[in-house]
Amino acid sequence: MPQPIADIYLPRQARVEQIEIENSQIATFVLAFSDRRYNDAFRYQPGQFMLVSMPHCGEAPISISSTPTRPGNIHLSVRKAGKLTTAMHGLRVGDTIGLRGPYGRPFPMEQLAGRDLLFVAGGIGLAPLRAVVNSCLDQPDRFGALTVLYGSRTPSDIAFQPDLAQWHNQGVDCRLTVDAAEPGWDGSVGLVTALLDDLALKLDKSTALICGPPLMFRAVLGKLTNMGFSDHQVLTTMERHMKCGVGICRHCHMDGKLACVDGPVFSLAELRKLKIMELDG
Repeated sequence: MPQPIADIYLPRQARVEQIEIENSQIATFVLAFSDRRYNDAFRYQPGQFMLVSMPHCGEAPISISSTPTRPGNIHLSVRKAGKLTTAMHGLRVGDTIGLRGPYGRPFPMEQLAGRDLLFVAGGIGLAPLRAVVNSCLDQPDRFGALTVLYGSRTPSDIAFQPDLAQWHNQGVDCRLTVDAAEPGWDGSVGLVTALLDDLALKLDKSTALICGPPLMFRAVLGKLTNMGFSDHQVLTTMERHMKCGVGICRHCHMDGKLACVDGPVFSLAELRKLKIMELDG
């Protein structure tokens, strides 16, 4: 439910209902607006984000990692990185934070209907893609085969493990890799791009969705291009520090586009038209 124009900068109070520890740096906060009527009516789409605020800590954009087909709570998966996100990691159940949104252009779910979807993620990058995967699983007749390739630094850093196990049980082809093995790990070791080598994809009916750090992002883009994916068959989210969320401050300017309203979801075809440093090299 979009906020009225008069309230675009006004956060609404939300309560921490549950905290799920993903790894040593990432936690997922399950939130509900204190205003129950607003909470019950709140809607969003995969790929959108919220602006989160805490007293004396400022405000930051965080992708929604929960699923629109499962209303009632909002999940925000947060990596400890700066002042606000570090403060969030100190929250307990029952504490409150400020939320405003949802903002941003979502993943084009209508365009993805009927297609096989390949998800490639690294680290916290699985968070915004989680919403898409779960939305597809909740509407299995609308989407084709789902494949998830996920890379982490070590086995201990693998986030969203309950989701990955559940997806596997529901028929998703989940493949994991790590940069460095630990005792007991018998899975793949190496770059996430190597997981693309053994895939048998129907290229004409496939779309790839990517989210991860810049080095991974560039490597995956190159690999997908070599595999025959067109720029229109690749979707990603672009990280920028989005302050207002509604295209007024222009802080997230991207060579003629604004990440907060024109994105954060872009096709590779759209990004090719912009001077984006993540595509260089």
